[in-house]
Amino acid sequence: MREITIIGGGLAGSEAAFFLLKRGYTVHLYERRPLVDDGAHVTKDFGELVCSNSLKSDRLDNACGLLKEEMRKMDSITMRAAEVARVPGGNALAVDRDVFASEITKELLSFPNLIVHREELTKIPEGPVIVSTGPLTSGPLMEELGNLIGEKNLSFFDASAPIVRKDSIDFSKAYFKSRFEQDDGAYINCPFSKEEYTNFVNELLNAEKALLHEFDTRYFEGCLPIEIIASRGFETLRHGPLKPFGLWTEEHPRAYAIAQLRQDTKLGDYYNLVGFQTNLTYPEQKRVFQMIPGLENAVFLRYGLMHRNSYINAPKAINEDLSLKNKPEVYIAGQLSGVEGYVESAATGIIAAINILRKLEGKEAIKTPRCSVIGSLLDYICHASSKHFEPMNANWAIVPDSAKEIRDKAIEKSLQEVESYWVKVNE
Repeated sequence: MREITIIGGGLAGSEAAFFLLKRGYTVHLYERRPLVDDGAHVTKDFGELVCSNSLKSDRLDNACGLLKEEMRKMDSITMRAAEVARVPGGNALAVDRDVFASEITKELLSFPNLIVHREELTKIPEGPVIVSTGPLTSGPLMEELGNLIGEKNLSFFDASAPIVRKDSIDFSKAYFKSRFEQDDGAYINCPFSKEEYTNFVNELLNAEKALLHEFDTRYFEGCLPIEIIASRGFETLRHGPLKPFGLWTEEHPRAYAIAQLRQDTKLGDYYNLVGFQTNLTYPEQKRVFQMIPGLENAVFLRYGLMHRNSYINAPKAINEDLSLKNKPEVYIAGQLSGVEGYVESAATGIIAAINILRKLEGKEAIKTPRCSVIGSLLDYICHASSKHFEPMNANWAIVPDSAKEIRDKAIEKSLQEVESYWVKVNE
């Protein structure tokens, strides 16, 4: 059989499709947008980014930066598109989201062996399938997965940040500067005095929040709404998303706190508020966030919002090749598998595609190098405690033999092992 079904056209689904299409397989890609409005995406393009336009650090001494380099060695469509869509972001790989998704879509649609189905699947079809429906997987499909794995699905709420027009920012107060040694001036900074910070925090804590229509309200610690961070103590914001350290200038030598905005488009006309994921109502976002010095007259192009982020209990449900234990012809990729983050999700799409192809061709499975970041992520989701399982993003704590004093060797070994892995995959 040379036909494979992929459900979901996000980053993981796009990566899986790209790998299989290049190898001549017919891919049936099911994507419910724009037929179904999921409340978070705004286009019908594949690989659309929702929460942020940042793919995090691009430095090799950062675990996510190393993961990106591992993906480049595996011919990642995400990394290809990111290079085309790149915008200034300091050490971070930030992209124009529209250009980024458009590039992925254009690349995939160039393959004649891709068949796109713009419809919502509520049942998993027979045959080889990669399910990469992401954090917004529909209720019926989650129920189907729950029946298959014998486990009630787990879920938490995630959030995205607002976007404003650059020409509505008051640059008599705001200024460009990247933190510490990054000298590209990629970020817009809005400095608070202590009094301004105090008033902002008080209004933020008392602002009206949007109702959540789901019962489960467990937040992911790596992407907390800004009002939740503020509720943990008066100083928490200035040691988190509003930390001023490394951003002081001669004009603003001792700002008490600083909000940063990151370029969101190639043209540089839109900027997003870094770390301002929120569940405030839209009117309250406008009122409270316009208290930020320099944003008093900010024009909001998109407000922040909350959305459900679903995942399955991977240690109980998934084999090491990302197939379901109870239905091995079905593979799980992306955030649904228990990884967290754009890059991490995309990487699992490559691995799922490699593994499903080898199974179909009767070839022996190749274990992803444990010393690599992607190998460490897969090891975590397959072998973590199922009783306390939570999604994981790329970090050095899960990578073996990667202590800071020997990190250069760990980086070199990871890239060498991934290169060898990729050669075996293509033999």
